[in-house]
Amino acid sequence: MTYCIGMRLDRGLVLMSDTRTSAGVDNFAVSKKMFTWEVPGERAITIMTAGNLATTQSMISLLEERSVSEQDRDPSILQEPTMFQVARLVGATLREVISTSSASGQTSEDQFGASIIVAGQIKGGKPTIFMIYPEGNFIEITDDTPFFQIGETKYGKPILVRVYDAAMDFDDAVKLLLVSFDSTVKSNLSVGLPFDLQIYENDSFSVGRTTRITADDPIYQQISDGWGDALRDAFDVLPRYKL
Repeated sequence: MTYCIGMRLDRGLVLMSDTRTSAGVDNFAVSKKMFTWEVPGERAITIMTAGNLATTQSMISLLEERSVSEQDRDPSILQEPTMFQVARLVGATLREVISTSSASGQTSEDQFGASIIVAGQIKGGKPTIFMIYPEGNFIEITDDTPFFQIGETKYGKPILVRVYDAAMDFDDAVKLLLVSFDSTVKSNLSVGLPFDLQIYENDSFSVGRTTRITADDPIYQQISDGWGDALRDAFDVLPRYKL
């Protein structure tokens, strides 16, 4: 399992993914789940993955291979004219990998399933985010649904729903995502640090600020400890319910 969030703000996109992979209760490893393609001044596209690791790595490898050179860009994530067409391509590639991995009549395709977040902007279009399902179909982010989560979503969603504001700046958005991730890490061993973070500013058509947040990051530690203290303080001031 994993945890990834793609969030749209008035000023751009904020993306974060964890890096933990697991093969049992005591066998953990680190694996990148955020991948970016860029043509400076023309497009910037980022994909985050959750689900079967072999499936997602095969999908990313196919997309990379088909984007190596001009003559090989058919189909290519660097050639599609819109983000909608990019989402269609990624969905078709995911479905292609799942269908070729599944042994018909022997193994359920569910074992090879994966969910994908595709985010970015292509010149002539607006920055946007899509969530792609294992079947290859997808939905696009809207004002009513301003963020997508994939993976272990339930623990980190309440804080997003209560605090999200499209007008918030990038720094506050990162703080919000870190609280959401911290809540998930403390609730589920299959999600863990380090976290990969990317910020995309509208109409920049270039990969923006990126970093990897580790367990010893002092700001992350302050947010984690401060959020726990704030919850305890808030609990103490709530009225007691007496029968």
